[in-house]
Amino acid sequence: MTRNSVFCTIVPPHVLDELARAGDSSLAAPARRTLEHDAAQRTRRRLTTVVGAGPARSPQGPADRPLRTVSDAEHREELPGREVRGEGDEPTRDATVNRAYAGLGATFELYLKAYSRSSIDGSGMALDATVHYGRDYANAFWDGERMVFGDGDGEIFLDFTIPVDVIGHELTHGVTQYTANLEYFGQSGALNESLSDVFGSLIKQYALGHTADQADWLIGAGLLAPRVSGVALRSMKAPGTAYDDDVLGKDPQPATMDDYVRTGRDNGGVHINSGIPNRAFHLAATALGGHAWERAGQIWYDVLTGGELAPDADFADFARLTVAAARSRYGEGDVRQALLKAWAQVGIPAVEREAGR
Repeated sequence: MTRNSVFCTIVPPHVLDELARAGDSSLAAPARRTLEHDAAQRTRRRLTTVVGAGPARSPQGPADRPLRTVSDAEHREELPGREVRGEGDEPTRDATVNRAYAGLGATFELYLKAYSRSSIDGSGMALDATVHYGRDYANAFWDGERMVFGDGDGEIFLDFTIPVDVIGHELTHGVTQYTANLEYFGQSGALNESLSDVFGSLIKQYALGHTADQADWLIGAGLLAPRVSGVALRSMKAPGTAYDDDVLGKDPQPATMDDYVRTGRDNGGVHINSGIPNRAFHLAATALGGHAWERAGQIWYDVLTGGELAPDADFADFARLTVAAARSRYGEGDVRQALLKAWAQVGIPAVEREAGR
């Protein structure tokens, strides 16, 4: 299978667009530089995909523990940077380095302990990260090989290693790259983003030991600077409510298909419409109760890795497969019914196809 060499960022282009138009140049200039950087990187990744020369495969570590490396770009835009902490090394004096190292480990642990998956490729792939990337770089991204973190501009965005779910989100793009390989456009792209939000949130919940009822269901809590009127980048519980700010604008995510956004921007709204399947997962997980990574998370993982999810799948395809996976693993009872209800609440049909059709 050809792997989509997608450049995936945690901060959507529409958020940076708002900042780039700000009257305050101290806010607009870093956003413009970040947008220009990200656009160039997306073009580079598309060309790499067309040419067919994928990234060099990372070294493999032991199956039951991570193999982590954190490098420091020292505010340049050159990768990987200078290695500053390797697997088993003592913590450094740099909190950013230590948070990145811990976040890589938290991601590895959730996938191993909950789903018996060894690293993002299932075969012990080394987990590499670069911190202090660029100057005032207001994003974090997975480039097909490694995690890269900016320090933020200090005015709107803080250090991108602060929220562990951001780290988990971006690394989950790697899991998707090695499994369903969802195309990064339209509904399949929104599913790609939603799966990263789901497992990013589960990584945080697992690390904190939170049940579905205790979880905040926010993506990027702690990332926004104090001056911003908002709590996070996205809310899985209530899409469209994460922020409402004079500079950032209002969170545009819809909560149901009634408000689905049709746009040519952001690869067909991948960061916007992901709010719909995000909310379906939240509804299912809270209805089932307990730890969300167990039943609800297991079903989402089964679909992601089961081989039936097509690269161009839409929301209805994914919903149908989750219901089928619930029936296969848990039978016809409460779990399957909770999923049917959750998808219905966001306006997505989850009817299983009849055998032979």
